[in-house]
Amino acid sequence: MKRILIGLIVAAVLAAGGWFGFDLYVQHRATSEVEAAFEQMRSGGGKASHGKITFELTTRTLTIENINVEPAQPELAKVKIAKVTAVGVRQPDQAHFAADGIEVSGVEVAFIYTERTKLKANYKIPQITARDFFGPTRAASAQLSGSIIDMYRFMLAQYATVSASSIVAPAITVNVDAGTGNPGSGDFVYSGLAVQNVNRGKIETAKTDRITFSLDVAQPGKPSKMTGELSGLAAYDFDASAVMAALDPQGSSDDGFHKIYRRISANSYTVTMAPGVRVQFDNFAIDDIAIRPSKFRLAEIMALMPADGSIPTPTQSRDMIEKVADFFEGFQIGKAEIGKQKVETPQGTGKLNAVKYDQDKISLEGLDLPMPQGQLKMERFALKSFSAANLMRWAASLRTPGQPPSPDQMLGLFRVLEGAEIKGVVSPYKNTRQLITIDTISLNWGQLVGSIPSKANLVVKMVTPTDPSNPAQRPLIMAGVDKLAIDLDLGAAWTESSGAFVLAPATIDLGNLAKAQARFALANVPRGLFTTTDPMEAMSEMAQVETGAIELSLRDSGVVDLIVAQFSRIQNVSRDAARSAIAEMIRAQGEKVTAANLDAKAAVDALAGFVETSGQTLTIKLTPLGKVPLLQLMDALSSEPIVALAQFRIEASTGL
Repeated sequence: MKRILIGLIVAAVLAAGGWFGFDLYVQHRATSEVEAAFEQMRSGGGKASHGKITFELTTRTLTIENINVEPAQPELAKVKIAKVTAVGVRQPDQAHFAADGIEVSGVEVAFIYTERTKLKANYKIPQITARDFFGPTRAASAQLSGSIIDMYRFMLAQYATVSASSIVAPAITVNVDAGTGNPGSGDFVYSGLAVQNVNRGKIETAKTDRITFSLDVAQPGKPSKMTGELSGLAAYDFDASAVMAALDPQGSSDDGFHKIYRRISANSYTVTMAPGVRVQFDNFAIDDIAIRPSKFRLAEIMALMPADGSIPTPTQSRDMIEKVADFFEGFQIGKAEIGKQKVETPQGTGKLNAVKYDQDKISLEGLDLPMPQGQLKMERFALKSFSAANLMRWAASLRTPGQPPSPDQMLGLFRVLEGAEIKGVVSPYKNTRQLITIDTISLNWGQLVGSIPSKANLVVKMVTPTDPSNPAQRPLIMAGVDKLAIDLDLGAAWTESSGAFVLAPATIDLGNLAKAQARFALANVPRGLFTTTDPMEAMSEMAQVETGAIELSLRDSGVVDLIVAQFSRIQNVSRDAARSAIAEMIRAQGEKVTAANLDAKAAVDALAGFVETSGQTLTIKLTPLGKVPLLQLMDALSSEPIVALAQFRIEASTGL
């Protein structure tokens, strides 16, 4: 028994010695692995040091203290870390390691940007926690040229090699120093940053509870601060692969769109600027954000900025706009919406219910804006087929030093948009207490031939007060008409196959006065009339155009009584006498016309009868008797209108 006991004691001592020996071996190996990683950093010319390293075998916990890294490349950040603790550490293969959890404390990151201007940024992160971490034992290599673009590429390259079920940083503070006297210095505080399911360059969700900031926006001699708060910022389904391709210094031939975010949203955003100026957004969301690597060339845009901070020359500005236009062509948003917005100023508070973008349509809804004359309200303003890239290219085309924009350049706006719409406007009218109300103003165009649309439609429905200061409107005011209800529908279209151009519908309804309708047709309209901007060429093309049928109708809703009342006051006669006098004047003047064209007698009689009986509809139709060149007709109407009318068969009638 005694021998057995001694044997057990000896075995226990040997086992304990073996255990401690193995523990020391494992710790030595862990220290060697960490030191090898630091040596890789030093081999590039930088500095990398660390303090105490311990490894606890039973829980496989690795602890590294006092990490200090200063890369040789000035564009990379200096990093200090008080302590890193990794639990459940294991090495699936020679190139990677994994851990059940990693806690990092006392992180400080210092970054200096000197490529275009000097800018310092210092980050402080008290604690970072990662769960189910997997990553490389060595940092991914990347070619660095000293640009901030390369720094982004380097960071993305590291990020694309790791995975984790979650990464949490309760607080991050950032101090930015833009230099004495320069705007842009300030502080940012991030609270509650949480990232879920990181997987080799992809992130399922990234959220932060709150971001607050305070920035200097001072101009020389005018110190000023801008403060703000962004709450509930979240990003979903981020994919870095397309971004890395776009940042490739050799460029990318990939011309397809690749989604980089499924959604970015926030609960609220508030900014306070100058005293008494505050901007607030209730929420915003952007869906399906994608880029085209071949066009999304951020480095090219940055390279166009003058390195000395000087104002770009006109040529540099045009080149810059073209590059930015390409950049926008490489950026795509499925839809976006900004919720209720409020702008508070000393002059009053402006409100907007929403800004919406869906594919190529952008709209503003629910505008309520203070003005010196009163409050402006608008239900909706929308632009159709809006393209930021086309807008910028059009703006660039207008910038010709020493020369005003040409007609062709101005007409280029039609290629930027396909229409605009305004609805539900209530606006103060000049300095009066009356209001202009707009139900709808809608303008659409399309079927561009050259720079000119060959199809367009304008709809206007509005009510405007009559203006006492306008001499032309005084008869209306004297007749008790204080408002004009306008209902306009004007359409035009050209058909290339037939060469026909038709103005229809062409309707204007002046509510309490009259409703006029017209249909005007042209034949043999050449394509060149839409493509040329040269006046002489345009006149040559116009010489081919022929006049078609013309139809006019006028329904009396009070305009006849208004004219009679005005004539009655001027002539100081009764209204019946005034009505008869006007009818006789029409017939007398018409005799000159009917002498040359018997068809005109029907029109004269119809017009006289229209005045004699209120509430009628006057209809006149002109049909060409042969080919009537438009230019000749216009010339004849200005010099010999009777001869011009003789080229048409005239039909006229009245009816209740």
